[in-house]
Amino acid sequence: MNKTFNPASVRRPFGNYNHGLLVPPGAALLVTSGQLGIDLDDTVPSDITAQAELCFEAIKAILQEAEMSFADVIRISGFVTRREDFPAYMAVRDRYTLDPKPVSTLLVIGGFTRPEFLVEVEVTAAKIF
Repeated sequence: MNKTFNPASVRRPFGNYNHGLLVPPGAALLVTSGQLGIDLDDTVPSDITAQAELCFEAIKAILQEAEMSFADVIRISGFVTRREDFPAYMAVRDRYTLDPKPVSTLLVIGGFTRPEFLVEVEVTAAKIF
């Protein structure tokens, strides 16, 4: 079981995540590439919620293929192009993440390879088999 760390000497997390998470010895690690909000038919929704859901559904498929789930995710890195999209992105992230909540970083960036992309998400997962 992963152990979480939120020291009293550090400001409480801003959202549903932990400041630190210790993975036990012997755990297998899975690291994903950044997933974009694009569907199998190359459709890119125009809103952040739909794109974020596609990102997390892609991650879910990768986790399942590795015999893992969102319960095994220890780190999420999210990248959005507009500061006003934070709440919508975090709402989607919070629907997918399980306890203990992973550590999380969210950055506002200048853009992606195509201007219609609004969000990209990558995760690291760990599991003892």
